[in-house]
Amino acid sequence: MTAPSRSRPASRPWGVVVHSSATTLRPADPVAAALTTSAMASSFSNGVFYTVSALFFTRVVGLGVGQVGLGLTIAGAIAIAASFVAGRAADRIGAPAVLVTTTASQGLALLAYPTTATLTTFTLVAGVAVASKAAQGTARATVLAHAFTGAERVLVRARLGVVINVFTGVGTVCGGLALLADTTVGYIMAILGSGIFVLISVWPLLAIRSQLAARARDDEACATMAADRSGPSPLRDRCYLAVSGLNALLAMHAGLLTVGVPLWITEHTSAPTITVTVVLLLNTALVVAIQTPLARRIHGIRRSARAVHVAGLTLALACLVYSASATTSTAIAIVLLLSAAVLHTIGEVAAEIGSWGLAFDFAPNSSAGAYQGVNQASVAAGAMLAPLVITTTALTHGAVGWLVLAAVFTSAGAGTLLAVRGRQLPQGGIAGIR
Repeated sequence: MTAPSRSRPASRPWGVVVHSSATTLRPADPVAAALTTSAMASSFSNGVFYTVSALFFTRVVGLGVGQVGLGLTIAGAIAIAASFVAGRAADRIGAPAVLVTTTASQGLALLAYPTTATLTTFTLVAGVAVASKAAQGTARATVLAHAFTGAERVLVRARLGVVINVFTGVGTVCGGLALLADTTVGYIMAILGSGIFVLISVWPLLAIRSQLAARARDDEACATMAADRSGPSPLRDRCYLAVSGLNALLAMHAGLLTVGVPLWITEHTSAPTITVTVVLLLNTALVVAIQTPLARRIHGIRRSARAVHVAGLTLALACLVYSASATTSTAIAIVLLLSAAVLHTIGEVAAEIGSWGLAFDFAPNSSAGAYQGVNQASVAAGAMLAPLVITTTALTHGAVGWLVLAAVFTSAGAGTLLAVRGRQLPQGGIAGIR
């Protein structure tokens, strides 16, 4: 008898990794494939834009830092309303149409940035760009709600998240070339390039409408849903509104990473400035590594709510570790910051997957867009509040401020778990919406 080969088992993990990567980048489902291809181009654009936008607005457009902050805050407020309105529109004219329209409008707004010369024109263009991007989130989530069912919706959304993180990172690297050149022409080309890539991302989305229509013809329930879009309003669903409000607090974790942590590292710790880059890269790598595996395990209202609860506790612990990094030597500060970044990322991923699950599972098909609009509005609200809350807590009051943030995250996670208890059925379903 021939002895079994010992090399084949060792190769299986690599095969799993390759297969998983291929599934993520080229999913078999046509709707998922269209969303993924579009996300590659739009995320690359976002990476370039985030890298150069601050210097472009101040050095090329000629605005002050305070003016940029004011304009973006107003744009953020508009985005909250746009998220909700997009959900209503998705229920009436179809999510694919809203997704295509808002993606195109964002691309055109990005192309218009070089023409802005005053605070007023900048705010108008920023309002269109930021609101369009927020509305895309609503429309995309509604497409997922109609195209997939159960745990598959969260899994597809998680895989999209991986693609978004990877290509945003690639765009960030490319945007760094404009920073190295540090010329007016370089910044303008980067902004125009980001707008062009967003417009390119529209092309794959054009096929989604026909795909959903084909599924509706094959599914009598979907056909009925498409014909009747007068479903219940999320504004009358107190439980859903409570969960969405708490999600706005948890959603501040994104601003904590992009605004709070860089300023904390450079102004309050002895760690070198390069630590900021290392922390951001570590966050991106961990999101890519753990988001899809966790999404496979978190589904249904009960598990989603528990994930949000754990996320709140984990984010709170990360806040405490960030705080401790201010009173140590350089080496220990670096270790603490990297440890906090790991905790922060785990909390971030758990919070997002849990919130996606709740947003999908609570929403009746007939009002999927409206419900996703409320959820996306909560995310937009968190993004708008984050800079103000973080600067007035941790960055101003140090350890005490970090404790306040930890309490906010803990309370939001625990509150979500309590809020959904009355909506759970023994079989893990949801009660009727009233």
